[in-house]
Amino acid sequence: MAETLKKGSRVTGAARDKLAADLKKKYDAGASIRALAEETGRSYGFVHRMLSESGVALRGRGGATRGKKASSA
Repeated sequence: MAETLKKGSRVTGAARDKLAADLKKKYDAGASIRALAEETGRSYGFVHRMLSESGVALRGRGGATRGKKASSA
């Protein structure tokens, strides 16, 4: 996304549709919500909501999991 939107500005109409499509494409390509939020200058919640509205299947959280690994004997 070349242009960063003014923080706190309302995004409506065609601009919102374009932003949602761009975010969806980048998220599907592997970008994290936090990375997209930083790139666009918007909040994590805003990006999360835009992706949800676009019908994206959100990925689970990453990182280490707790507990023992199931042994495959």
